[in-house]
Amino acid sequence: MIETDRKRELDQERLLPFLSDPASYPHHPDSVRLIQTHASFVFLAPPYVYKIKKAVDFGFLDFSTLERRRYFCEREITLNRRLTQDVYLEVLPISEASGTFHFGENGKTVEFAVKMRLLAKDGFLDRRLERGEVTVRDLDRIVAMLTNFYAQQDPGKEIAERGLPGAVRESTDGNFRQTEEFVGSALSPAAYDAIRYYTERFYERHGALFEERVRQGRILDCHGDLHLEHIHLGPQTLNIYDCIEFNDNFRYVDVANDVAFLAMDLDFRRRPDLSRCLVERIAERLEDARMSHLMDFYKCYRAYVRGKVECLHSVAHAAPKEEKEASAERAQSYFRLALRYATADSDPLVLVVMGRIAVGKSTLAKALADELGWELFSSDRMRKTLAGIPLLGRGTASAREQLYAPEMSERTYEALLKAADEHAREGRSVVLDATFGSRSHRDRLRSMLSECTADHCFLEVQAADSVIRERLALRESQADVVSDARLEDFTALANRCQAPAELPPHRLGVIDANGSLESSVRQSLRFLADRQAAKCQDTAVPGSLSQETK
Repeated sequence: MIETDRKRELDQERLLPFLSDPASYPHHPDSVRLIQTHASFVFLAPPYVYKIKKAVDFGFLDFSTLERRRYFCEREITLNRRLTQDVYLEVLPISEASGTFHFGENGKTVEFAVKMRLLAKDGFLDRRLERGEVTVRDLDRIVAMLTNFYAQQDPGKEIAERGLPGAVRESTDGNFRQTEEFVGSALSPAAYDAIRYYTERFYERHGALFEERVRQGRILDCHGDLHLEHIHLGPQTLNIYDCIEFNDNFRYVDVANDVAFLAMDLDFRRRPDLSRCLVERIAERLEDARMSHLMDFYKCYRAYVRGKVECLHSVAHAAPKEEKEASAERAQSYFRLALRYATADSDPLVLVVMGRIAVGKSTLAKALADELGWELFSSDRMRKTLAGIPLLGRGTASAREQLYAPEMSERTYEALLKAADEHAREGRSVVLDATFGSRSHRDRLRSMLSECTADHCFLEVQAADSVIRERLALRESQADVVSDARLEDFTALANRCQAPAELPPHRLGVIDANGSLESSVRQSLRFLADRQAAKCQDTAVPGSLSQETK
């Protein structure tokens, strides 16, 4: 099968020199530039674009035969004319005669190309965003076109059934199967596990919500691939192009799913303000108060889709090495964003990793910060920085007594809380690594964050005394330990922590750190994913945010 796939690719690649030559085109452009995706060769030959579908079969996309490629070229023209004006022109055959290729039917037809009008590059929404030129008025134009488009679609029975949990699960399960080979490179096993776990838990908790969406007629024949690069704004025109043509089930989706792609892409480009504005205005125009309840779930799905697509391009045979490397990096970024939606939603979260000395909280906090891409603030580092002493130096007994005096502890926690508050107000999530053994410190943090409405939760890391003693003993031979605590300090420090009994279940995860770091990371991410899956803004779930009393 692999040999057959490779033969198809090689046969098709014979066309690349012909399609890269300006002399091959009837209008003789000055230049031709090739852009590749995981599924297409796109040739920019001003003032036109010629798109060739790659002879690939990814399961969810099958362009393996010439007849299938012709059919999907025609489908691309028909479907994309719904949201474009004078962009999709025609399907052109490419033929071979006497060993040479040409456009037209004279000879043996070997390929088909979609001919499009080339749009001015400055009008694409991703480029406008890079220049800081996207305004709320621009969003209003997009919202108006999309909502009018959705209003014209008929939610027939076949389409509506694609919104049921079982049908949606086909797409998410397919994504997970198709990315298994990239686990360990593009995303870690723990991240893969957490995103899958979140997805399953969401289905379990919110099946009735999916069914309600079907009854309300929210499942439509949508665009299916609605992100920044597929929207072009001109002074008088708006074109939303390149919808999904290769798999109807990817277009037969909840409107919330369709909108989530663009909202996710705005988050990815660090414009959560525009993302929120987009969702709010579309929901308002569609009178869809429940759209926001599904938004993080579908944004997680869409970020994962983009990660998958970038992974596929990163191993595409004909793609240049630089493109493959860039795609591999983008895949990691998209998977990290999917993990964020699965564990902390679209708003900032202050994650506190707490526990007694040497339970492994600092190691776990760093691993979680790395997985999530959040900044880490550690009390050990903060304390020594404030005291002006080397991070890896261990002072005398009297110096340590001064370093860990109540006044210095207060300064340390004050600095930690300030860092958390600043990040939360700026819309950034953060990991705090500290004992947080005093209820007063926990209460101060929670009170402070309530003022800026930032979410927060605690992970209490636990380990057996024997494990703690063993780890403390090992520190004598380790040169990279910031904490000054050693085995002789165990008795004095072991019982200083006040149990966090005041924290409600959804604010406190208990992590068993007696085993491996991988196990602790997996437990932590699953706790966050379970907590995230439980959220539903208008449903009172036991232990949910809506039931918490401050």
